[in-house]
Amino acid sequence: MAEYHLLTIWRIKAPLEEVYTAIHNSPRWPDWWPGVLKVEEVAAGDTYGINSVLRYAWQGRLPYRMVFEVRATRIEKCVAIEGAVQGDLEGVGRWHFSNEGEVSVVRYEWHVHSTRWWMNLIAPFARSIFIRNHGDLMRQGAEGLAGWLGARRVSEENIDLMAETAPPAATLGGIDPEPRAPRERSS
Repeated sequence: MAEYHLLTIWRIKAPLEEVYTAIHNSPRWPDWWPGVLKVEEVAAGDTYGINSVLRYAWQGRLPYRMVFEVRATRIEKCVAIEGAVQGDLEGVGRWHFSNEGEVSVVRYEWHVHSTRWWMNLIAPFARSIFIRNHGDLMRQGAEGLAGWLGARRVSEENIDLMAETAPPAATLGGIDPEPRAPRERSS
């Protein structure tokens, strides 16, 4: 199975409560997030929304749709929303909310693996394309949310948390900018 551990960070100049409310109200996402085709309630959950189940249908720039359900496992107003994912993708999605002065900071962690045989088959060659598609969807979300709130999108980052970092020498054509003393081996 192809595994993905991605982090998206949005900074939007809007009140945190407004940002949280828009994200928490995911049945309205299709109104402002272009990649969200449909959100359907499958189960209501308790009075706080815990164990509620929503089915999402997504499509990015690539010619395929992803459909999965998310069961809410944590909802803490203006702090976090987490859910267990099942369907074309399985794993965990986590929204975390904070602010930096007048700027709301939204961190979305997506730790999933694909259950679609064809995606798993081509993942060794197409992983970066799938990640770029996810990044495009998340960028559309940041832009859409800012527009929905009449706010300014300050920044947006998409990070592949599974990517290996290159050693410093590789970044300057083999020249290490900071020579280091050899490390001693421990026995």
